[in-house]
Amino acid sequence: MDPATDPRDAEIKLDPNDLYREESFTDRRVGGIRCLIPVTRAGAEDSSRQTVYIGQTQLWSQMGPIPINFEIPAENLDQAIEAFPEAAKAGVERTLREAEEMRRQQESQIVVPSADQASKIQLR
Repeated sequence: MDPATDPRDAEIKLDPNDLYREESFTDRRVGGIRCLIPVTRAGAEDSSRQTVYIGQTQLWSQMGPIPINFEIPAENLDQAIEAFPEAAKAGVERTLREAEEMRRQQESQIVVPSADQASKIQLR
């Protein structure tokens, strides 16, 4: 692996100008809403930035639960609760499209033998 692109060499550092306090809300049945409240590096609320609402739910598949996360366009928790069903539907559709694309890419991969493997192939 190229040392310049080795992820172990990457600097892991929080951005002190983009911090959020997180609160979670759930109905313990369908899903939850994470409320990300912007804060300053001192921990005080930062009213110059928008609060972000992230919805969470799951799809059940033959392989087990598939987590679905999606942003909810809202200005407060009440709006986020109201917008949850439509945002969840869009999140599920996006996840299914991504899964289909991954499946399509995996099926279209052509396996090319390495030089070592190719030298061991005997043509008759």
